Amino acid sequence: MALGTYNKFGHISISDEAVAVIVSRTASECYGVVELVSRRFSDNLAKIFNKKTYGKGVRVVTADNVAIIDLYVVLKLGVNLEAVRESLSKAVVYSVEKYTGMRVKSVTVNVVGVRV
Repeated sequence: MALGTYNKFGHISISDEAVAVIVSRTASECYGVVELVSRRFSDNLAKIFNKKTYGKGVRVVTADNVAIIDLYVVLKLGVNLEAVRESLSKAVVYSVEKYTGMRVKSVTVNVVGVRV
């Protein structure tokens, strides 16, 4: 599916993959995040062959022009996990709403592990 809206410029449609790229870039820039962890087998194959995968560790579901986002991250050892999760969630909501103009219903941050 895709997010869509109408305005004075016409119909605008934004794919889930584009939203996933926005989310992954925002998440990788947040303090305490070491990396995003892939949940798809194809991303793991791309990593073996040194291909760049955008949207890794992000799952975007759109329904009724709102986005539901799941993140899978590895955090830095020694950071406050709840504070980083809350900060990451707010940063993702802000970025998606700013760059796409669409609403975000929820962001779920799944901490897969902790690394030095």
